[in-house]
Amino acid sequence: MRTELITVRTGGSPAVVDITREAASFVQSEKDGLLHVFVPHATAGLAIIETGAGSDDDLLTAIDDLLPTEDKWVHRHGSRGHGRDHVLPAWIPPYATLPVISGQIALGTWQSICLVDPNGDNPIRQVRFSFVNG
Repeated sequence: MRTELITVRTGGSPAVVDITREAASFVQSEKDGLLHVFVPHATAGLAIIETGAGSDDDLLTAIDDLLPTEDKWVHRHGSRGHGRDHVLPAWIPPYATLPVISGQIALGTWQSICLVDPNGDNPIRQVRFSFVNG
C-alpha cells in the first residue's frame, strides 16, 4: 500500500472543498486498484458530489437544515452549535473508496471528491490518500 497525507485549507467558515485534482495526481502513476481517501478528523467528512453548479452550497444548506447550529447539542465546546459538527460524520462519512483504472479514478461525469467541513473552528485539515494495487 502507498499512502500520503495532504493538508487542505478550508477557511474559517463551513466549506466544501474539491480535492479531486489532488487525488487524481496521487494515483496517476498507478495501474488498477483502489484509492481510499480518509479524513482523520471528528468533525469533517467526504462526499462524492457535483461541484460548481451550486451543489456544494446546497449541501451546506442541507447540513444546516438537518443539523442546525443551535445550543441544543450536549457537546458544547467550540463555537455555537459545534456539537452538530461532531454528529456530521454519521451522515457524511470521513472516508471513501474508489476504483482506479489505468491510473485514473473511475468517477462519473459530474462527480468530484469533496472534503466537507462544517467546522469553522479548524481551518486546516488533513486528508490521507492510500492506494492498494488490484
